[in-house]
Amino acid sequence: MLVSNASDELSAQQRTRCIIQAIRAEEQYWRERYAILRYQDWLGLGILLLALTGMLTAAYLYYLQVLPAWACIIVAALCASLSHEIEHDLIHRQYFRNTPIIYHGMMLLTWLMRPNTVNPWYRRGMHLLHHKVSGSRNDLEERLVGNGIAYGFSRFIVMFDGLSGLFIRRAVLRREVDNFSVHKLLQASFPLASLYFLCWYLFLLFHAYDALFGGVSAAPYPETLVSLMKGIDFAVVVLIAPNVIRSFCLNFITSHMHYYGNVHNLLQQTQILDRWYFMPLQLFCFNFGSTHTIHHFVVNQPFYLRQLVAGKALKVLREQGVRRNDLSTFFSGNRRQEEQTLRAN
Repeated sequence: MLVSNASDELSAQQRTRCIIQAIRAEEQYWRERYAILRYQDWLGLGILLLALTGMLTAAYLYYLQVLPAWACIIVAALCASLSHEIEHDLIHRQYFRNTPIIYHGMMLLTWLMRPNTVNPWYRRGMHLLHHKVSGSRNDLEERLVGNGIAYGFSRFIVMFDGLSGLFIRRAVLRREVDNFSVHKLLQASFPLASLYFLCWYLFLLFHAYDALFGGVSAAPYPETLVSLMKGIDFAVVVLIAPNVIRSFCLNFITSHMHYYGNVHNLLQQTQILDRWYFMPLQLFCFNFGSTHTIHHFVVNQPFYLRQLVAGKALKVLREQGVRRNDLSTFFSGNRRQEEQTLRAN
């Protein structure tokens, strides 16, 4: 039995090396083909500023009543998804690692564009831990977005609303995750996420009350409340609703493509999730389900390069045993099932 396990582990190591070499070779091909890829720092900054400009332009056009609310929300959500990719690259020090003022300025911008998250400096520790313990109970980053939770009401709350999900799951996380602290997470969320969720909940409560009782109420709303709600309504369209959509799409995809339990090596941490009916979700998380597995093998690679190498890299991943579209994760709380069980199903 010991010999068999050692042989299996050696085989996994060999396959992992093969995948990494293939990804690196494909990356080198694209870097040699396009000289602009040498300017990695400025590409990252340019993409972030482009996304910020897109979000601000959509907000301004909506304010002028040129752009309808639904279009503004979609544009802003797409821009916010780009800022998520940039933040993820920054966490892995892909841009301006030797220029702190630009690096931290970019980190701040990504948080301002996605204020429903913990600050990126705190998330950096969570994400680096994720790479060390992916698939285990201590992978706090994935567990906070739904990974490992059986399907039901709590799973959807966690994927849809990070703050409510945190409080629903706090007892389980406190019991199972080493050094888990609600206080630290709330502290890392202040002040942007605090303001974000305050505005979001006020928006939902006010409009729910107005829909139920506004037509039968004799007294008009106070002018102060009306003015406040106009500001909140605007914020919901240009920033809050886009991030509700963006974060739900990302949480749905990432929590299903990462395995939880029965994970023993890098090959087993993730799967490729690219069925056609996931495309509406992939649109708002920059094709995450198709390409994130590549990142688990080569972490220090900008997100746009992952898209370029994906064509050949995904083929090698499949050849070396990484699963694709394993929908059993939807019914098993993301537990990775053995091959025999999958065939039986």
